[in-house]
Amino acid sequence: MRRMDSVHGVRARRSVLGLVGALALMLAAVFTAGPAQAAVASDDSAVGRVLTAPPAPQDAQSASTRSAAANSPSVSPSARSIHVAPGGTFSCPSGNLCTEVWDPTTGSWEIFFLYSCNRYSVSYWDGAGYYYDFQTGGVTSYFYGQSGNVLHSFRPDSALHSYTWTPVWSIRNC
Repeated sequence: MRRMDSVHGVRARRSVLGLVGALALMLAAVFTAGPAQAAVASDDSAVGRVLTAPPAPQDAQSASTRSAAANSPSVSPSARSIHVAPGGTFSCPSGNLCTEVWDPTTGSWEIFFLYSCNRYSVSYWDGAGYYYDFQTGGVTSYFYGQSGNVLHSFRPDSALHSYTWTPVWSIRNC
């Protein structure tokens, strides 16, 4: 009888050890697996390139003489954006097409972070601006005119580019 108890004790210990080992492997898999790439906007703390906003455009009106009819630039569907004073710095996180558009209502640059793959309609994007393509995966982006014609296409190249926004009616970042 004693031998039978000994066999059951060994089996029980093996089962417990096996269960503990399996649990340890599952926990290790959870903590060592990389995060899934989600199509949500990256925040400023994400790894990115720090850029300096240029001076105000030559034709920008001073704060005291801005027209009441001026409108803030926008995109549809909406995308995260921030305002940066001329000469201020901002981060363009990895995975984003960052665009700089002058906002005459605030006297600052509005930076749009185009992250989710989309065709964005742009409104009140006038005059000179800039873009920096810090997307991943070798995508091709496009600027389109009023009739849907391609004005410009480009791939990520880690360079800041100037661009005149006035003829642009939409942007596809993928």
